[in-house]
Amino acid sequence: MNESNISTIIVIDDHPLFRKGVADLISLEGRLKLVGEAASGEEGIELAKKIQPDLILLDLNMKGMDGIETLKIIKASDLKSRVIMLTVSNNEENVVSALRAGVDGYLLKDMEPEDILARLRNAADGRLVISDQLTELLAQALRTDTSPANPDQANLTGREQEILELIANGLSNKMIARELDITEGTVKVHVKHLLKKLNLRSRLEAAVWMVSGKRND
Repeated sequence: MNESNISTIIVIDDHPLFRKGVADLISLEGRLKLVGEAASGEEGIELAKKIQPDLILLDLNMKGMDGIETLKIIKASDLKSRVIMLTVSNNEENVVSALRAGVDGYLLKDMEPEDILARLRNAADGRLVISDQLTELLAQALRTDTSPANPDQANLTGREQEILELIANGLSNKMIARELDITEGTVKVHVKHLLKKLNLRSRLEAAVWMVSGKRND
């Protein structure tokens, strides 16, 4: 397989046995390549800056710097890596905190290995990924906020609603730009505006808002 088609991954997790399990799982997929491991948030940040991987798999509950703080630092840096939280925690507060810190996906460790691998392939393609069982939990959390009930109430433009639908389908900005034949920069501007109108902070929140039945269609 052409190296350009292979997505590089690092895993940040303080459990050696789990890192070994992730390494074994990734080795089964030719499109994915594990290029580094870290046992702490601090170590992971330095490794990510050095390697610049396509994907970062990040645990939530770690000794010292936890996953949320690690995520915030990664997102505040100039790293273009996509960050997928891979954790045992399905706690609403943790999931929402991760979303609002800009995580690109949230997967639970108790998923079937084949399902995790399938989601990682999707993430490598630039798609948003989230464990199915978390969608309703997140929908309930978002309903307690002050977001509009539907796109009409949000006064979204036709283009913004079109882009929101594509976000809900898991497409990245680059994929949306290709789909709509516009520049990625234009997509980013539209995403920024629609998130503001929806009173949401992240693309993943917007995707959940759309697919959770929050709309009053």
